[in-house]
Amino acid sequence: MGAGPAGLVLGHLLHGLGIEAVVLEARERGYVESRVRAGVLEQGTVDLLHEMGVGDRLDREGMVHEGVELRFAGLPHRIDFSELTGGKSITIYGQQEVVKDLIAARLDAGAPLHFEVDEVTLEGLDSDRPAVRYVHDGQEHELVCDYVAGCDGFHGVCRDAVPEGGLRFHEREYPYAWFGVLAEAAPSTDELVYCHSDRGFALYSMRSPTLSRLYFQCDTGEDPDDWSEGQIWEELRTRLARRDDWELGEGPIVGKGVTPMRSFVAEPMQHGRLFLAGDAVHIVPPTGAKGMNLAVADVRVLAEALRRHYDDGDDSALEGYSAECLRRVWRTQYFSYWMTSLLHRPPDDDDGFATRLQLAQLEYVCSSRAASTMLAENYVGAVA
Repeated sequence: MGAGPAGLVLGHLLHGLGIEAVVLEARERGYVESRVRAGVLEQGTVDLLHEMGVGDRLDREGMVHEGVELRFAGLPHRIDFSELTGGKSITIYGQQEVVKDLIAARLDAGAPLHFEVDEVTLEGLDSDRPAVRYVHDGQEHELVCDYVAGCDGFHGVCRDAVPEGGLRFHEREYPYAWFGVLAEAAPSTDELVYCHSDRGFALYSMRSPTLSRLYFQCDTGEDPDDWSEGQIWEELRTRLARRDDWELGEGPIVGKGVTPMRSFVAEPMQHGRLFLAGDAVHIVPPTGAKGMNLAVADVRVLAEALRRHYDDGDDSALEGYSAECLRRVWRTQYFSYWMTSLLHRPPDDDDGFATRLQLAQLEYVCSSRAASTMLAENYVGAVA
């Protein structure tokens, strides 16, 4: 269930293993291929896409970054990922582009992929032959299968299909959000910039040589329509300012929106013959750039567990799927929480105590090789 990165990667992996799978998606194809989401791929995600044979356009259009800049007190500090992690890096390539590549590959392979599926219900999850009922093109359908993979996002139907009491929920909502803009402007920097400022956090990212993606910390109830382009660029210039002659390149804003910040985990990540993956079972704040990468890591574990079931008659990996994934999930939650707490302006910090603690920690991260390595290893995905 779900034709986002998790569902499509899983479907492609299973197809390559000779395991028959059907991918169902509630939205139309155009919506799925155009929604702008994450854009930072870990080294492991890039390597997997190449192994799957869907990395050609990624090679041509992806932007490899071997480091990141932490900017605070108006000064830049570079963390060298490649040097600290034995050559690992990240690649800037939009989630929607990954989805386009995976959809094209699945359709080219003639593997089942159905969009605009409605009225989905799951039955018999505790039996040996669960069923998925749905409506497609006005016709009712039933799929009787061995397993169901719930990759249908936070608002999908799969997590809710687990009987009451079958899951434990852990959640934290943060007292701030991200105001994000997509601008037709060539990047003003070679690598991502994470900025701590008196006015709050800001992030300079990019999607291509002609598109910049920028964010700044805002209130959770902020209305993006209340901000003019001039006000947005002024706020970004103020937060991203450096003491040298660096200038922020500007251009027409072609998209803007506010994203709430939250952490969420449901566990276990399986119930009977249902396996949950990606946003259906965990959400991380975007500061660590982990959401899509964590989803891909989930389904990589699930695909291997299914291979062992069908090829070797070994169900131990299926039985241990949740435990295996949750080790990474909670470690990633911590890293994302740490990055978020380190960079965002704390609420009610009238005496500046919390801000001074952040600056002290930032100085330590940038001056200590051990601390820099911790950030680099987690960011590129070297910590499994």
